[in-house]
Amino acid sequence: MLRIGLLGCGNIGHIIAQHAEGFTIPAVFDNVPARAEEIAAICHGKAYTDVEAFLTADVDLIVEAASVGAARAHAKAILLNNRDLVIMSVGALTDPAFKEELMETARAHKKKIYIPSGAIFGLDNLKIGQISPITKLLLKTTKSPASLGLTATSRKRIFSGKAHECIKAYPKNVNVSVAMSLAAGQDTDVELWVDPAVDKNVHELFIEGSFGETYIKVTNLPSPDNPATSYLAALSILSLLRNLDSPLVIGT
Repeated sequence: MLRIGLLGCGNIGHIIAQHAEGFTIPAVFDNVPARAEEIAAICHGKAYTDVEAFLTADVDLIVEAASVGAARAHAKAILLNNRDLVIMSVGALTDPAFKEELMETARAHKKKIYIPSGAIFGLDNLKIGQISPITKLLLKTTKSPASLGLTATSRKRIFSGKAHECIKAYPKNVNVSVAMSLAAGQDTDVELWVDPAVDKNVHELFIEGSFGETYIKVTNLPSPDNPATSYLAALSILSLLRNLDSPLVIGT
């Protein structure tokens, strides 16, 4: 059975621990020891207080569910310790040099880096963009002003540009666009809107290419225990973990 190390014990960590099926979680770490202890009690694992010791724990794969900073700080060390890696904070990969360094390290050590589908659908087929050019790749995201710490009395666009630019202004709100860019092999155009009439995050994907065109709209419900976390994003990582050992691979 696959052994998982959990780096980050927030809401997504809780969901993973509560729904562990087909894998075990023998090692967990969080900068807040009480969080790690809570998760360890749920999954019957060990809570580590020293991150270096955690990175060498007896696991097959480590799931980063903490932050962009944590991903940048520890991803390479995880691969160097011959562990596969799941990155939830995919915004860390907007730095081309960092991404290439991780990929080279993974190749050298014959390890894998997994990016879950996160808060959208259709990410797998975006990989056709690496074979046949995609002529339009646009993500339009609408959020409530409060979710971004803003005030607004009407719907308005607050950002228009590329995914790698969006992270500079809104570092906590670009994971979907970065995942799209990585899958398609090109930078995603992003429009970020706020609307006081919405209480859920809405992602609209507009894609055109030699295959034709598609439009996908995803309205995300928040995680039951944390309104800042998309429940779909948490479910997508559970799906990935449960299927890593499956002999049947579905999707491109």
